[in-house]
Amino acid sequence: MLVSVYVPFAVTVVLAVVGPRLARLLPPRPAAWALACAALVTAIGWAGALALLAFTGLAQVPQVAAEGRWSVAALRAEDPVYRVVAAASALVLAVGVVSLVVAAVRQVRHLMRARLECAHLPGDTELAVVDDEAPLAFALPGTPGRIVVSRGMLRCLGDGEREALLAHERAHLRGRHHLFQSVWRLTAALNPLLRPVAVAGGFVLERWADEEAAERVGDRKVVAHAVGRAALASAGVSRSRALAVTGGAVPQRVRALLAPPPARRSLPLVAGGLLLAVCCASLANAASDSDHMVDSAQWAQCAVHAGTAGAPLKHRYAPGSCSGGHERHERQESREHRP
Repeated sequence: MLVSVYVPFAVTVVLAVVGPRLARLLPPRPAAWALACAALVTAIGWAGALALLAFTGLAQVPQVAAEGRWSVAALRAEDPVYRVVAAASALVLAVGVVSLVVAAVRQVRHLMRARLECAHLPGDTELAVVDDEAPLAFALPGTPGRIVVSRGMLRCLGDGEREALLAHERAHLRGRHHLFQSVWRLTAALNPLLRPVAVAGGFVLERWADEEAAERVGDRKVVAHAVGRAALASAGVSRSRALAVTGGAVPQRVRALLAPPPARRSLPLVAGGLLLAVCCASLANAASDSDHMVDSAQWAQCAVHAGTAGAPLKHRYAPGSCSGGHERHERQESREHRP
């Protein structure tokens, strides 16, 4: 546990530093899936490691030890974690959980407002054209989702660019990109180190929609012009939309569209998968070590109450004289000697 419990923290740092750079080199669709999976795994690993570290301090509280029926002295002898580290881990975990709850409430409200706004749009077709001179274009997730475009935006674009813009917004709805955004926002709320991943994820989603629009339209330059003109036209508009053609780093998106489609690369995905596997294995190993540590402390407590610390372990106690680790040990022995 001394080393393995800290591995998820190291994996999180590596992901936060390297992940956004690698995501820009990969095709956007697999990059989005990779970032979402990596954010989920590392966020769970981060919380699990903090919980294990915090438990080592909480378990030494006499009231908790009495409830769990383990020896505080034995636990302190087995525990390799300083109390300051345990206390800091508990504080960071508590702040992260509160932040996660707040972010989840905000995200639910955001989606509910989007669905409500979607239901109140005029007409019943996928496209809703609003009589607004401000250049706006965005997708609203719903059942089904809607594409909202203002007349001001339509006047700024040519026929081919309008087709590209609509194809871009349809890609957002078809790919359920709002769910990816929810994952990144919630994981970043739990673990602030994942905020660069959330930012990179937003860019990757826009690139995903750009590439699908280029496939639909059949001309990457037309899509690049549509993205650039829409961004310039809406530069002074204060309203921000999550799923909009003007999102992300527009100059980088335009350069990517003017270049050939990104090549498929499997090595970064394989390396990332191995890194996440190491994170999961280290957390499982740390949890197993923590369980053995508690079992040892429970055995020590049983020995104190029985007063037979020098006797062999499996002959120390009568059945039912000790709970917790003793009972698990008895069940394990019975399984091992069963024909």
